[in-house]
Amino acid sequence: MSETVQVTRPTTNELDTPTYRLAVAQFDQAAEALNLDPNLRQRLKLPQRSLIVSIPVRMDNGSVEVFTGYRVQHDSSRGPSKGGIRYHPDVNLGEVAALAMWMTWKCALAGLPYGGAKGGVKVAPKKLSRSELQRLTRRYAAEIFPLIGPDKDVPAPDVGTDAQVMAWIMDTYSQQVGYAVQGVVTGKPLSIGGSLGREEATGRGVVYVTMEALRHLKMDIEKATVAIQGFGNVGSNTALIMQEAGAKVIAVSDVTGGIYNAKGLDIPELLRRYRTNGQTLRDTKMGDFLTNEELLQLNCTVLVPAALSEQITEKNAANLRCRILAEGANGPTTLEADRILIDKGVFIIPDILANSGGVIVSYFEWVQDAQRFFWKAKDIQERLHEIITNAFHRTLSFASAKKTSMRMAALMSGIDKVAQAHLQRGLYP
Repeated sequence: MSETVQVTRPTTNELDTPTYRLAVAQFDQAAEALNLDPNLRQRLKLPQRSLIVSIPVRMDNGSVEVFTGYRVQHDSSRGPSKGGIRYHPDVNLGEVAALAMWMTWKCALAGLPYGGAKGGVKVAPKKLSRSELQRLTRRYAAEIFPLIGPDKDVPAPDVGTDAQVMAWIMDTYSQQVGYAVQGVVTGKPLSIGGSLGREEATGRGVVYVTMEALRHLKMDIEKATVAIQGFGNVGSNTALIMQEAGAKVIAVSDVTGGIYNAKGLDIPELLRRYRTNGQTLRDTKMGDFLTNEELLQLNCTVLVPAALSEQITEKNAANLRCRILAEGANGPTTLEADRILIDKGVFIIPDILANSGGVIVSYFEWVQDAQRFFWKAKDIQERLHEIITNAFHRTLSFASAKKTSMRMAALMSGIDKVAQAHLQRGLYP
């Protein structure tokens, strides 16, 4: 006989954000299809552990500014929690909790021995000097120190953070314990235990699963056109590797808008110009200007939303003209938009599958740090390809067998693995 679990909801309403509601709504739909134990549903809806910290930082002008930081661990039933740290003005507890939840399903779907976590600081990092950014990062790392560790919770880069930020966190943690701990973060510089292939891993994973989808749909990648919303780490690497694979990248965008060229963009040259003197994409003069909304509605084979969440909604979903939607970002499509796109016949590669390349290669980095033995780039690419394409085909087979969407198949597969771990471990005490 199952017990009744009494759930005390957080008194704060900070969790109640659109992104968190989307994550919970997806979970509820998948849990219902799985006929998941009601007690487990209650446990998995809420994060296992949430930390909110104040981060006082002495600014270059001598004043002290206090920032708010978060670290959320959604689940640790299958191993240490794993998830990025983002620096963005709109970071909040609900967003971080949602991202941690998605990371749990993502790790389980890929077969990685991790649970999901996420962290963030409410800050506009580009407005800080390098020294201010370093002081912010080190104080944030010191505040979340009790929660993180190579066997507890392993952060990584995300929106607004990079390898340098990870290096500062690794050094701060190491200073606290008195020796170098390489495995406390992933996405580090190579000189202190980083892994080859980590920087482009998410974009490479997006390309690998997109190529599998094209083969499944019997479409030629040489004839495929690709539009990418977002030109940060994920978007730019996706564009570069897509072009190397033979596709024609016709449009890319950043927060200021994007450029379109029906004949295809020269991505290496675009990256060179874009990274020179802080130019915007429009300043590169390599294509016609278009807005982010216009990019989403381009006629293309593959659309890759690689920016922020909830970009494709019931308001614009009917206007999308892609054959494949490969979600490089987390939560870019609402449930209402999902239904519209499925009715239109769009093949969706859901975020927890499409962008899992980053955490897969982070796992490789963590393993290499533990072994003190580092792999060749070719080995990393081959292992990433094997893991992510196997996850794609398992999800496709599950979707076909259960007559459900790719998103529900991915969610159900991931949630079921986590549920089995909870049931087998039991409830303590």
